[in-house]
Amino acid sequence: MNAQTPEQTTREMSYAEALRDAMGIALERDERVILMGEDIGVYGGAFQVTGDLVHRFGEDRVMDTPISELGGAGVVVGAALTGLRPIFEFQFSDFAMLAMEQIANQAAKLRYMLGGEASVPLVIRMPAGSGTGAAAQHSQSLEAWFGHVPGLKVVQPTTPADAKGMLLAAVEDPDPVIIFEHKLLYKMKAQVPEGYYTVPLDKAAVRRTGKDVTIVASGGMVHRSLEAAEAAAAQGYSAEVIDLRSIRPIDRETILSSVRKTGRLICVYEGVRTMGVGAEISAMVAESDAFDFLDAPILRLGGAEAPIPYNPDLERAAVPQAADVELAIGRLIRREV
Repeated sequence: MNAQTPEQTTREMSYAEALRDAMGIALERDERVILMGEDIGVYGGAFQVTGDLVHRFGEDRVMDTPISELGGAGVVVGAALTGLRPIFEFQFSDFAMLAMEQIANQAAKLRYMLGGEASVPLVIRMPAGSGTGAAAQHSQSLEAWFGHVPGLKVVQPTTPADAKGMLLAAVEDPDPVIIFEHKLLYKMKAQVPEGYYTVPLDKAAVRRTGKDVTIVASGGMVHRSLEAAEAAAAQGYSAEVIDLRSIRPIDRETILSSVRKTGRLICVYEGVRTMGVGAEISAMVAESDAFDFLDAPILRLGGAEAPIPYNPDLERAAVPQAADVELAIGRLIRREV
């Protein structure tokens, strides 16, 4: 089942509540599903996403791990190899650097190294992004790092409904899936289908249609791009906003089809601009027939070439804001680049 079916009812949930609902459904549906991570039990998770799940399902299904990212990641990779379907939460995506051996060398490669005879059905949840005043070591957007590793699937849901559906799809997937959850989205509320459903892990979503310029955005930048597109419409500019949703694999056709229609492309992402997600999108378009439809250079709006500052004003300046996207739309359409 993909997305919402006509007979499904909806109710308002926050992004965090939608994730918790998905984990509860997964635990109920499949006894192989377990949750592991630092402070996810009685404390309910660093961002209170797991909530009361430990009380509903017990400490043998919802397990706190020691403050050892490498050790915890190693345990869940091993658990997945034995037939379980673990969901592992890092307190912050930044901390996953301590576990890169298990994620990039073990989880991502074991299916290949074992000749396809084994799989690693593992879900890794990563709270990510700036905007909370958490400074340089707790605010990074590292999706491009993980998207560089063959064998991993990397997604960034941007709505509560997608957060729930993509997490449930990830649990069913035979390969390791990394879910980047922007911290500023946890309190966002919207209507979410009740019960079980899945959202594909390889499809972008067109959040707004337009004819003058294509904006491909990921993570929290989707909402800022939509805000910018709305403001630009008042000036007579029509922007199409594509929510990438999946970093690996990338939905090529949705993006290329839009670029062929609009003839202009802006990539908006929070990770550092150099070698980021927007660089890959730009290269993909340049290497395709959609390049012949471009009427202007491709623009990339990414994070600054600096750590995320603690100061609130500098923190905002370090990543694209809606005003930056709106300015880029006008510049590109007026051929000022």
